[in-house]
Amino acid sequence: MLVRLLYASRAVDASPEAIEAILSQSRQHNTSCGITGILCYGGGVFLQAIEGGRAAINELYAHIVADSRHKDVQLLHYEEISERRFGGWTMGQVNLTKVHASILLRYSERPVLDPYVVSGKVSMALLEELMATASIVGRS
Repeated sequence: MLVRLLYASRAVDASPEAIEAILSQSRQHNTSCGITGILCYGGGVFLQAIEGGRAAINELYAHIVADSRHKDVQLLHYEEISERRFGGWTMGQVNLTKVHASILLRYSERPVLDPYVVSGKVSMALLEELMATASIVGRS
């Protein structure tokens, strides 16, 4: 059974090197576990959607919650799915500093990423928009 999980967290270290280390580790691990997804970050906040088998996703989420590189981890949405939305990515990446503010304003009161103040559905709609506008890099 396939599931999709969406969560938010705050970076303990939001340096480019730390972000790259998280992405690199995700890509290596996720491929072998059949996990796909997308990671947005901006202003020290992560918004991540991950998809795969239920056991693999639950195990990965438990690891993220315990990961010292993340704090304030919050589950935004969890659902069973019939097909993957992010199947082409082991871990796609969006750097919100390169996204036009008008896209963020469609889904939030201010042009910043703050999934803590919007619903999981709104956060997923933002990810869909970022896919539609080709704002995602790191397809692998």
